[in-house]
Amino acid sequence: MSLPFVPKLSQISSGKAVSKQLKKKATEFLACTRATTTLGEILEYYKECLARKAPITPCLLTLEYLFTQLFQRADIRPEDIDAQPTYVPSAKDPQANHRQWLLAQYQETCGLVIDGMHHEKESEACQALATAMKLLAAQCLQQPEADRFPVAGLKQILTAMLSSECLNKHLFSRFLEYSSYLDVIFYCWKTVPSLVPRNCTPTDAFKQNFLLLLDAIMFGKDKMKERDSELCVKLGDSFDYAYVRKQINRTWGFVMNWEHSEMVHEQLLILLLEKVFVHLDKPVLLTDFLMDSLDVGGTVSVLALQGVFVLIQQHNLTYPNIYEKLYSMFEPEIFHTKFKARLFYLADIFLSSSHLPEGLVAAFVKRLARLALIAPPQDIVIILRFVGNLILRHPALKRLIFHPTGGEASSDPYVMEERDPMKSKALESSLWELAALQNHVLPSVASAARFISNPLPSVEWDLSEVLEINENDIFHKEIVSKTKEFFVNIDRPTGMFGYCGGQMASQYWKLF
Repeated sequence: MSLPFVPKLSQISSGKAVSKQLKKKATEFLACTRATTTLGEILEYYKECLARKAPITPCLLTLEYLFTQLFQRADIRPEDIDAQPTYVPSAKDPQANHRQWLLAQYQETCGLVIDGMHHEKESEACQALATAMKLLAAQCLQQPEADRFPVAGLKQILTAMLSSECLNKHLFSRFLEYSSYLDVIFYCWKTVPSLVPRNCTPTDAFKQNFLLLLDAIMFGKDKMKERDSELCVKLGDSFDYAYVRKQINRTWGFVMNWEHSEMVHEQLLILLLEKVFVHLDKPVLLTDFLMDSLDVGGTVSVLALQGVFVLIQQHNLTYPNIYEKLYSMFEPEIFHTKFKARLFYLADIFLSSSHLPEGLVAAFVKRLARLALIAPPQDIVIILRFVGNLILRHPALKRLIFHPTGGEASSDPYVMEERDPMKSKALESSLWELAALQNHVLPSVASAARFISNPLPSVEWDLSEVLEINENDIFHKEIVSKTKEFFVNIDRPTGMFGYCGGQMASQYWKLF
């Protein structure tokens, strides 16, 4: 009985029947590996599924089981893969010929499985990746030495994931399951620099995929303590961090020389801040890149600001105009970026010193207060807490609360358009914006703005409690709050659908 091909698919009632028949064929082949037509039928059926973009998971699982068994039985030996990668028949040794034939079938299968990683259905592509990685692990079942890791096969898998046409987030998400192993991390970094194109400019899709790969194989130093975390080979104490760090710095040098779109730029900065910084030999060399990124605006500027802060804090970088840059970032657009909480957090750190000039801090206070008039409710609460903390750190700024000549909305001396905070005339103004917010429609916002009318607390507000607040939190808080005063009807209603007062009032009681 032959395996069903495309014209005979109508004879199979379900996918379970296909899986059952594939498994039967695999069992027949393992019982007699010289029945070469059986394996050929399985591979031909897999090729047909690839060509028709049909589900390939049953074939993948069958091939994975079949070749894993062949490695366990030593019908295919890892040393043969390195010694003779092509099938060259010989009349002198039929047994050697058969081993070479099995090896050729395995190599063809690996290529077909990697082709399956380009399947248009993400679940099928992820299964192809899982099968490819498990076949790599199967190669090391007999000789799990460190120098027997199948680097060539790993490079083929990584190359397939680094597509120049489409973004493969689903593949890298699945690859995280294997990139947690120390040996995979080590040999990935041994391979990654060779994957960077030298003679052409990579596409944005390739750049994003490459950064996703770096994100997947990045590790913390605590990871090296996990001695039992290997997929194929036992590294033991042979994990050469100095070599891996050299590879990271070399690869990052290539990445920094690319031209970055805004999306790639943002992805690169996130990876740099969260995982790469700790491995760089000379982080100060990033100064020019981060300074240029500060001028881009939006999310990129916020992330670059965090990078500058790391250089200032940990590497003694001096940047005289950092407060002017920070001041210019507080624009209405910042409320619509996903990293606005990070900006407030960093600004709170930069303005934490009590030795800053009062004129500088006053400019930040006024700019924040002015932005609070147009900010979403959840951001108004953050601004009010931030402004209150700045006044607590600089008690002389209390005069801004009720400045005698500070003016009002129509005659405010503060110059919002001035880019230099020291020239904005903030000290001559008053916080009439916060007084206006005391009449906000939301009770939580109005209550938060009343701090300027009450005695200031002795300790600062905890800004972290409100940094992640959103509109849903505010809505829920208002819903569950208990109201002390209730509005009642002027006229007692006679029924649910009856008239309650005049005809004008009765229309609001109609449900349909």
